[in-house]
Amino acid sequence: MPLWKRLVITLAAMVAVSFIAGLVWQALFLAGMPSYLAGVIGGMTALPVWEFLKQNRRRVADRDDKR
Repeated sequence: MPLWKRLVITLAAMVAVSFIAGLVWQALFLAGMPSYLAGVIGGMTALPVWEFLKQNRRRVADRDDKR
Protein backbone atom coordinates (compact mmCIF):
# COMPACT_ATOMS: atom_id res chain seq x y z
CA MET A 1 0.00 0.00 0.00
CA PRO A 2 1.47 3.38 -0.94
CA LEU A 3 2.51 5.81 1.77
CA TRP A 4 -0.21 8.32 0.90
CA LYS A 5 -2.96 5.71 1.34
CA ARG A 6 -1.61 4.70 4.75
CA LEU A 7 -1.49 8.37 5.76
CA VAL A 8 -5.07 8.99 4.64
CA ILE A 9 -6.38 5.91 6.46
CA THR A 10 -4.44 6.81 9.61
CA LEU A 11 -5.68 10.42 9.60
CA ALA A 12 -9.26 9.29 9.00
CA ALA A 13 -9.03 6.90 11.95
CA MET A 14 -7.58 9.65 14.15
CA VAL A 15 -10.35 12.09 13.28
CA ALA A 16 -13.12 9.50 13.64
CA VAL A 17 -11.97 8.23 17.03
CA SER A 18 -11.39 11.77 18.35
CA PHE A 19 -14.86 12.78 17.19
CA ILE A 20 -16.51 9.75 18.80
CA ALA A 21 -14.55 10.30 22.02
CA GLY A 22 -15.72 13.92 22.02
CA LEU A 23 -19.33 12.83 21.67
CA VAL A 24 -18.98 10.33 24.53
CA TRP A 25 -17.25 12.96 26.68
CA GLN A 26 -20.05 15.43 25.94
CA ALA A 27 -22.70 12.88 26.90
CA LEU A 28 -20.95 11.95 30.14
CA PHE A 29 -19.79 15.33 31.41
CA LEU A 30 -22.03 17.84 29.58
CA ALA A 31 -18.94 19.84 28.63
CA GLY A 32 -16.57 19.95 25.69
CA MET A 33 -13.52 17.72 25.67
CA PRO A 34 -10.22 19.57 26.11
CA SER A 35 -8.38 19.76 22.80
CA TYR A 36 -5.16 18.29 24.22
CA LEU A 37 -7.08 15.22 25.35
CA ALA A 38 -8.63 14.79 21.91
CA GLY A 39 -5.12 15.05 20.45
CA VAL A 40 -3.80 12.39 22.79
CA ILE A 41 -6.65 10.06 21.92
CA GLY A 42 -6.11 10.65 18.21
CA GLY A 43 -2.37 10.06 18.54
CA MET A 44 -2.88 6.88 20.52
CA THR A 45 -5.23 5.69 17.80
CA ALA A 46 -2.73 6.46 15.05
CA LEU A 47 -0.01 4.21 16.45
CA PRO A 48 -1.82 0.85 16.24
CA VAL A 49 -3.51 1.78 12.94
CA TRP A 50 -0.16 2.67 11.35
CA GLU A 51 1.46 -0.53 12.65
CA PHE A 52 -1.45 -2.62 11.39
CA LEU A 53 -1.16 -1.07 7.94
CA LYS A 54 2.60 -1.72 7.90
CA GLN A 55 2.07 -5.37 8.86
CA ASN A 56 -0.66 -5.71 6.26
CA ARG A 57 1.73 -4.33 3.63
CA ARG A 58 4.35 -6.92 4.59
CA ARG A 59 1.81 -9.76 4.43
CA VAL A 60 0.66 -8.72 0.97
CA ALA A 61 4.27 -8.44 -0.22
CA ASP A 62 5.10 -11.87 1.21
CA ARG A 63 2.03 -13.39 -0.39
CA ASP A 64 2.92 -11.88 -3.76
CA ASP A 65 6.48 -13.20 -3.49
CA LYS A 66 5.21 -16.75 -2.92
CA ARG A 67 3.17 -16.73 -6.11
